[in-house]
Amino acid sequence: MLAKRRLVGMIVCLTVAVALIGCSRKVVTTEDTLSQAPEGQTASPGVGEGPGWREEDIAASSGQDLGSPEEFTTADGVLMNRERFINADIFFEFDSSTLSAEAESILRAKAEWMRRNPSLTIVIEGHCDNRGTTEYNLALGERRAESVKGFLIDLGVADTRIRTISYGEERPLARGDNEAAWAKNRRAHFEFD
Repeated sequence: MLAKRRLVGMIVCLTVAVALIGCSRKVVTTEDTLSQAPEGQTASPGVGEGPGWREEDIAASSGQDLGSPEEFTTADGVLMNRERFINADIFFEFDSSTLSAEAESILRAKAEWMRRNPSLTIVIEGHCDNRGTTEYNLALGERRAESVKGFLIDLGVADTRIRTISYGEERPLARGDNEAAWAKNRRAHFEFD
């Protein structure tokens, strides 16, 4: 009986230890990523200037299988890979959730990348500038995220792979009360789910 209790206790302890180790997550700050690429990695130019992360680094930090490390160029001439998928935000005009031609081109590349990586799921975040009420901006952010989601679904991405959330004006990319800051904040941003 005592041996059985010890065995159960050891199993519980090991399970908790494995869970804690498996759930740890590396936190990367903006200052870290802007200063330099990690050793053995190269910086990639283009959308979302920053370090070119290796597949192992991304998988380790997200805890998710991120599919093949494939990189390709679409018929529109858009280069798409894992880093650009996350960093290529969709920008909107003031008080609008209508997709521009440039946004549609980026979304076609994102849809193709998702088709090539069928195990991935994403979150589309809707964001706004700080003009308007909190309630209005939350609704506008939701319309923006849903507009992007609808376009991806129309391109063949399963709706079960896409989740949306609106942050309204609560998570600005740029601070300031001028057109340059407002334009950067009117966006849909992507994260892996």
